[in-house]
Amino acid sequence: NRLAIQSNHSEHVRHHTLYFVLDPELGQLQYFINEHSKNQKPRGSLPLIGSSVAPSDEFPYMFTVCAANGDFFKLRACDAHEQQMWMTQLQLCARRHSDGSAKVTHFSLHPHPVPQCSSISTQRQTPQHGTPASVITITHHKSPTASQRACSQHPAGLHQVKEVMSQAEGQQKNLVNSIDLLPSRGPLSSLDQDLLLLKATSAATLSCLGECLSILQHNVCQAAQHITHSHMQGSNTDNICNWSRSKTSSEDHVKNGELTRNTSTIHQPLSPLHRNKERLKDTESSSSESVDSSEEITDTEDNEEEDLGVLDDQRSIILHLLSQLKLGMDLTRVVLPTFILEKRSLLEMYANFMAHPDVFLAITSGATPEERMIRFVEYYLTAFHEGRKGAVAKKPYNPILGESFHCTWDIQRDKVRPLRTTSSSPAPAAAHSTQITSSEGLGSYRLRFVAEQVSHHPPVSGFYCECKDRQICINTHVWTKSKFMGMSIGVSMVGEGILHLLEHDEEYVFTLPSAYARSILTVPWVELGGKVSISCAKSGYSAAVTFHTKPFYGGKVHRVTAEVKHNPTGTIVCKAQGEWNGTLEFTYSSGETKVIDTSKLPVIKKKIRPLEKQGQYESRRLWQHVTAALKAGDIDVATEHKHQLEEKQRREGKQRTASSTTWKPKYFIKEGDGWVYHSPLWKTK
Repeated sequence: NRLAIQSNHSEHVRHHTLYFVLDPELGQLQYFINEHSKNQKPRGSLPLIGSSVAPSDEFPYMFTVCAANGDFFKLRACDAHEQQMWMTQLQLCARRHSDGSAKVTHFSLHPHPVPQCSSISTQRQTPQHGTPASVITITHHKSPTASQRACSQHPAGLHQVKEVMSQAEGQQKNLVNSIDLLPSRGPLSSLDQDLLLLKATSAATLSCLGECLSILQHNVCQAAQHITHSHMQGSNTDNICNWSRSKTSSEDHVKNGELTRNTSTIHQPLSPLHRNKERLKDTESSSSESVDSSEEITDTEDNEEEDLGVLDDQRSIILHLLSQLKLGMDLTRVVLPTFILEKRSLLEMYANFMAHPDVFLAITSGATPEERMIRFVEYYLTAFHEGRKGAVAKKPYNPILGESFHCTWDIQRDKVRPLRTTSSSPAPAAAHSTQITSSEGLGSYRLRFVAEQVSHHPPVSGFYCECKDRQICINTHVWTKSKFMGMSIGVSMVGEGILHLLEHDEEYVFTLPSAYARSILTVPWVELGGKVSISCAKSGYSAAVTFHTKPFYGGKVHRVTAEVKHNPTGTIVCKAQGEWNGTLEFTYSSGETKVIDTSKLPVIKKKIRPLEKQGQYESRRLWQHVTAALKAGDIDVATEHKHQLEEKQRREGKQRTASSTTWKPKYFIKEGDGWVYHSPLWKTK
């Protein structure tokens, strides 16, 4: 039977009624917008194969259904009896389909529908910090015959475990029967909430243990089969791991953004001596890093990416990955294939937004609050093209916790000129001109930049940039939230930045646009989208900037528009339109217009210390082997080095958890919901 429920479903605080269907034949929990749409394509679904069902103490009568693909629902029943009924039905359905899947070598995470009927309230959960809800693990089950064969070959191992499991299942059945025999009324009844929770929890525990045993049996079977077919001692380990290595099979582990080997697999890229050295390095604190700007040299790296489409063998990997994802799924913990990686860290990408430091430093020279706001908008719109270099869509490295990036720019003082001089304010313009003239020959302004990964889950980066001579600094924290959107991937840049002009005692608060990787199966390309704001509370000026995404039919790409307004009077003082990576046209209230071609703006190279001078947690040194392998076109080696960095981060996280140690960033301090540089210019002036 297909049984349905009418449910109150809350998603991100938006409450509406959904219609749920539980189909035991297909083994899937589907939901629809309403009962009338149940014959249409479901809005969403949860495969029960390999899933677990367990009670939740978040609310009375609530329980959680966690699918093998990492997605999960929180369901709330009307009473304890209905809660137990639903949990029992879901567990039976999950067990039946999980057992059935053991008859094949792998299973697909495609939809299967699910049963029972009653009113139940549900919450569709977004993974929270530390919750492995977006990690997709495709478990490889083995047939009963193979299990028996593996057990017979290892009587002292898994056979004994299986006997203990059988005894536990028998005891659990006796427990359930004893509870069911209790009267329905009285001081201790069969409907007692604690007893119902005990039944559900014990059943869920045994179900999970059964799945673990199935995986162990499969691994043992693979090892036994290889011993039968090969007598070479050196190949045993490789074949034990072989089931998790295939790049196209459904046994791949999709984790933290890429198709990787199963993290439980032991790799052998390093010698024991090398491993010991790595462990010693792991114990070193990132606080041992020191930055000496006198050691910096002009950066000669060219991170221009080749504008190549997706190759056929790469397309099959992407297609396999896409088959595991759902629309709107959070990709924070889903690691994308190594071949789509850009040869730089996300922290360095933020630094490249400062590639026009002369334009940035000129902001504070504005004679009026209006001109300073306009200058900031002009800088803001011209900053993205260099940070997002190249037409091909590639993903920068995800910074590991504690990773940092340091660089500086030296800007000739005579290069920092006004962006525009209005006829309505000749005196201030002349004064500024005198200041520039008098400073010629006095050397350079130095702009210093530091970025640090301050959180891993969620992934939050902080970056800070300052010029003491100009009394200007900027502090920003960004949480990158990525979502799967079909043939695109969207990345929201959650957070804000604050520009401080200390000479004028002004603060400009701004946000960042979202980024989208389009056409990920053919020739990927990047576009920015969304509305951002810039505001200065002291002056009353604000700017609204819109990055327009390309319409499905027609339209231009990379289009951006902006308006600068004086809020007290409602006057529009400047408008801008054009392309953020091309030509921008600015129209001012005086009628004056100006065109800026971002491709012709001079780029001032940053200065960075050589690799041998950098600390072990600095981006270039940390990712040097991955970068070298990508430049050489050796994707396998790049993947291996990347895997080592991720494993190192996991080990350190486990060590902190075991010792109850809280991670403390080196350069940034948590303040409210944001992160602030530990010694900003506004505190030291």
